[in-house]
Amino acid sequence: MPLSRTPRTVAAMIALLLAGGITPTAASAETPAPNWSGLDARFYSGPIAAPGQVISAVPLDRGLTVQGAGDAFRLLYSTINQHDAASVSTAAVFLPPSPPPDGGFPVIAWAHGTVGLGDDCTPSALPRSQRDNIYLSRWLSAGFAVVASDYVGLGTPGTMSYLNGVATAHAVVDSVVAAHAMGLPLAPKWAVVGQSQGGGAAIASARWASEFSAGRGLDYRGVVATGTPANIDELVSKAGPDLAIPELGPIANAYTAYILAAFREARPDLPIDGVLSPAGRDAAAAAQEMCVDQLSTQLESQNIDQFFTRPLNSIPGLRDALADYMGTPTSGFDRPVFLGVGLDDHDVPPTSTLTFYEQLVANNQQVELRIYPDADHDGTVLASLPDSMPFIRNVFTS
Repeated sequence: MPLSRTPRTVAAMIALLLAGGITPTAASAETPAPNWSGLDARFYSGPIAAPGQVISAVPLDRGLTVQGAGDAFRLLYSTINQHDAASVSTAAVFLPPSPPPDGGFPVIAWAHGTVGLGDDCTPSALPRSQRDNIYLSRWLSAGFAVVASDYVGLGTPGTMSYLNGVATAHAVVDSVVAAHAMGLPLAPKWAVVGQSQGGGAAIASARWASEFSAGRGLDYRGVVATGTPANIDELVSKAGPDLAIPELGPIANAYTAYILAAFREARPDLPIDGVLSPAGRDAAAAAQEMCVDQLSTQLESQNIDQFFTRPLNSIPGLRDALADYMGTPTSGFDRPVFLGVGLDDHDVPPTSTLTFYEQLVANNQQVELRIYPDADHDGTVLASLPDSMPFIRNVFTS
């Protein structure tokens, strides 16, 4: 289903896709103070071993656990960041309340949606949203352990590289490797599941799961991605002051600011500030600290086109740089892919997932698409469970 390339449609798609992951998963207008469960890694400066090593692990504060979980932990582990350098990330690990089966619990790696870039937005240090609580609890009650990475830069040194596929894949895969080194009853088989920003992260993790975990004794089986913002690098590259961007809610401004802040940090060799207006530079600076609702309120009186003095693609090499940073892989998947899309999704347009599905089919990838006509962005997560859970059970036994 090809995308229309008229300026007005592209502008609208940019606006909507930039808001990929629009529904907050751990942040609110008054984000509570983080609870580090006794493991505050914001300023960690100790040694970093090879990726996937446990640096420290503590019991997760019971106020931060998922309903119906058994033992839960907060984990600090080694990984690789967006600059291809040794780094650290944190994760929450939830075990089912039941005794483990022979061979241990199979594992679901949960890739979270957008919360912000600042340490105060760290998912494992905040209560889960009602939706995520219900969703993750369903996987636990089905007998799966859940490993939920925060991604590098949330509660750890550095900047969370928002929508950066490879960096996020390292964090997700290495969280699973590290969880298996904790001495917990975990089986080698694992899959990755994500929604919105996390849907993109899940797809990237799936593409490199086997490669990044090679030699670690794990058995990657497949991926579930819902509300997936695919191919948005092509649209972001068209951002600038002259597009006829329609009137938007403030959330789109916030997500644009997150992309600008994270992309600028990842690619300091590109003169991104040179195409930003003072308002754009201020928005990117605020994005480095503010969680999603707070930033949305901060920017509610502005429009995306006010962030630019020149088109982003006036920067030489910009298009290729964006593709490297946030491009969606469309081939190279060695395990099945499940895509769920709600046709009432006004945060990430359904065409994003539908076009991505067609690309995977054209590249002979093993992919299953499920469409939920009445589901919006948030609702697709739970609506997909009757289909996605059997899909996961099947790939674990095939």
